Amino acid sequence: MGHWLRRATGRRRDAVSDRQLARWLVVVAGAANAGGFMAVGRYTSHMTGIVSAMADDLALGLGMAFAAGLGSLVAFLLGAGVSAVLVNLARRRGMQGEYALPLALEALLLAGFAASAPLAVAAPGLAAAATVALLCFVMGLQNAVITKLSGARIRTTHVTGMATDLGIELGKGAWRLAALLGRPAPTAHPPVRPDVEKLRTHGELIFLFFASGLLGAVAFQRLGVAAALPLAAIVAAFAAGPLWEDLSRRA
Repeated sequence: MGHWLRRATGRRRDAVSDRQLARWLVVVAGAANAGGFMAVGRYTSHMTGIVSAMADDLALGLGMAFAAGLGSLVAFLLGAGVSAVLVNLARRRGMQGEYALPLALEALLLAGFAASAPLAVAAPGLAAAATVALLCFVMGLQNAVITKLSGARIRTTHVTGMATDLGIELGKGAWRLAALLGRPAPTAHPPVRPDVEKLRTHGELIFLFFASGLLGAVAFQRLGVAAALPLAAIVAAFAAGPLWEDLSRRA
């Protein structure tokens, strides 16, 4: 088990380890996104919607709403930027767990979110703003990790890209089926074939995002922000092995 966890976030990558990590990170992202909505009434991974809402708010003269959207966007960008800095720092130092540093930070931030109930009682307005910024930062952090390690083939914090890739492969499949059933004219172009691995991967990740969102919404509804603690534990489990290996090597 420990070897499997270290392999998922280690420096030596392959398609299998990328998919293994992506499955768990999409579960965390789906649950945190739905849970964040239950906590503060805002989705925090959907930058397309946030930027569109900013344009609407500005057109309607809603300055505070526009500023809140801008803050969410900046937090997401900062998270992605910090992730890139941490990955590059680990590479320069020759660390085995070059993707473990941003995941360790993500686990700490999710644990902080899980412990934020007293702040929500003492200062609800401040708690809501801090929660949105924190979760947007986490989403940017995580999305940058999976983007870098998979060569931009996989995303985990939003479904749009995955659904687009899935639709493309389904279209290829439909074209291939039509060609097999009909009598296609001779052509110099190679036959169109769907990428079965992409079909499986993106279909699976979309389903996991939905299922984890459902579970996350129920959990946050019943337990409050404490439901983020298991999410922090999942991410910490992936970060701990490579970081411990690097610390042991330097000791």
